[in-house]
Amino acid sequence: MISSSHLVDWLLEGLELDASLFHVGRYCGGWHASTQGMGRASFHLVVQGQCWLHLDGRAEPVSLVAGDAVFLLRDLGYRLSSEQDLGDACARPRQAMQPLEPDATDGVGLVCGFFDFRPGLSSLIVEGLADWILLRADEPAGHAARALFGLILEECERAPAPSQALLERLTHLLFLYALRQQVHTGQPLGGLVALARQPAFAGLLEQLIEQPGQAWTLESMAACTGLSRSAFFKRFNELAGQSPGQVLLALRMRHACQLLRAGNTVEQVGAQVGYQSVAAFTRAFAKVVGVQPGAYRRQHEGR
Repeated sequence: MISSSHLVDWLLEGLELDASLFHVGRYCGGWHASTQGMGRASFHLVVQGQCWLHLDGRAEPVSLVAGDAVFLLRDLGYRLSSEQDLGDACARPRQAMQPLEPDATDGVGLVCGFFDFRPGLSSLIVEGLADWILLRADEPAGHAARALFGLILEECERAPAPSQALLERLTHLLFLYALRQQVHTGQPLGGLVALARQPAFAGLLEQLIEQPGQAWTLESMAACTGLSRSAFFKRFNELAGQSPGQVLLALRMRHACQLLRAGNTVEQVGAQVGYQSVAAFTRAFAKVVGVQPGAYRRQHEGR
């Protein structure tokens, strides 16, 4: 059996998301910017200068300096601004970004974009994380993150223009380091991470991951934890924020996606993840993933 710590790492490293750049550039003078209302998770990396983050419901603004990164995992009410005072920040105009200048001594340089988390298991993991995560440039445990940030800064200074694909991949990795740091410094988190931190439930979660196609029942899952059926169901929901059935479904569909990408037929995959009929598997897959399993398989043929 793997340790709870390694199981948490498996969850974080298996987090499926797409990072897309919104803009890379520089603001000068008085300004404010926000992606609030777009219904997406976002990230903002400060590559030059300094600015302020104003979050709804938080009395004090957060100072951001070069090398800091903030990841907003929900569509939060927030503003980035040149101004420390919220009233002044709100009064400042939105303005178009200027190109980054490596030798600039004023303004702030930003790399901003969005995260899109895949449905199913990844969404369950993210639901248990904090609303926002701040990665500081000067954190003692952040050597690897600083190295990644250095690569991001180097790419931003590349002439004639940085590679969007490379910046997106580097940001993805930086986010995973930020998550790992949060988890292993004991931050209070929920969802599947909270489940993986509990030894009794970690053992069950590992078995669900390794054998998602087994004919699991509430009774058999409860038996793995040594709890009664009712106590298990209550405690599982408290920790994960989801029912055992919802977590099992997400793990099954995650495994199904892997099998379909490997070229298995829809019939073979349905049987391997615990479904007695192709129709039942197809309905479950389409509900979680958003497309029919046959279409998903065709999308990934030859990749």
